[in-house]
Amino acid sequence: MFAGQMACEALNFGLKRLIREERPKQMYGKGYGMPSSHSQFVAFFAVSLSLFLIFRHVPTPSMSYSPSTLPERLLLSVLAYVGAGAVAASRVYLNYHTPKQVFVGVAAGVSFAIVWFVFTSCLRRSGWLEWGLDTWLSRRLRIRDLVTTEDLQDAGWERWETRRQARRGIKAKRTSKKNR
Repeated sequence: MFAGQMACEALNFGLKRLIREERPKQMYGKGYGMPSSHSQFVAFFAVSLSLFLIFRHVPTPSMSYSPSTLPERLLLSVLAYVGAGAVAASRVYLNYHTPKQVFVGVAAGVSFAIVWFVFTSCLRRSGWLEWGLDTWLSRRLRIRDLVTTEDLQDAGWERWETRRQARRGIKAKRTSKKNR
């Protein structure tokens, strides 16, 4: 998703220089206004998050799909869309962009999120993603595919909790030695 967000930023950079539409007259900012980069980025994020939660994320390693978590996933998706809508609306409200610039930004972000999702799905199915993760550079940079190997929510929490308990044990030993 991070790589997709960076590619979406490159797309926005190119579109702004290709279209060259100025910002609204009330705004004295620098740069072109078409398409709205904020609108594009939040739309990309919201759609990418939704596609990930609904089609790729496995809530526990033992399950391939859990219908009981679907309402939570849909709620998070709706919250992402509401947040994206608020950001997009703020761009017009604050006179940074025209409604047309915001609409084009949202359309570009949504379109690119879908293209990116399909592209990465094809990479995953064809084995290219696995090949890329086995390269020296990927291993050196510790790039990994967490989608298929671990529960993103629990894995970080469990590591943190283990470290926290270990620190507590060390502090307890130090305290008991001082009290002797």
